Amino acid sequence: MGKRKSAKKPQAKLKVKLEKEFQCVLCNHENAISVRMDKSNNIGNLQCKKCGVTFQSIINSLSEPIDVYHDWIDASEEVNKDVPAYESSGRRYNDDLDDDDD
Repeated sequence: MGKRKSAKKPQAKLKVKLEKEFQCVLCNHENAISVRMDKSNNIGNLQCKKCGVTFQSIINSLSEPIDVYHDWIDASEEVNKDVPAYESSGRRYNDDLDDDDD
């Protein structure tokens, strides 16, 4: 008679770790943005180690550092959406469209 097969050991589950340091969109340095979560006061603090930019966001018990980082990106896009795009010559992009009427 044959032996019974031994039961396989369950595989260890890999825990996914989210990043806590990110790239700064202003100074473009890698791992320059650090995020600290103050869950007792429901505030997330973001700070760049290179250019010194800071940002605060309201968080909840489920928030992660990536959420504060994306809140900062969304807020900066909201502020900059009304700012006209400039070319390298310093002129606005829409100024070239006005020259066609001459």
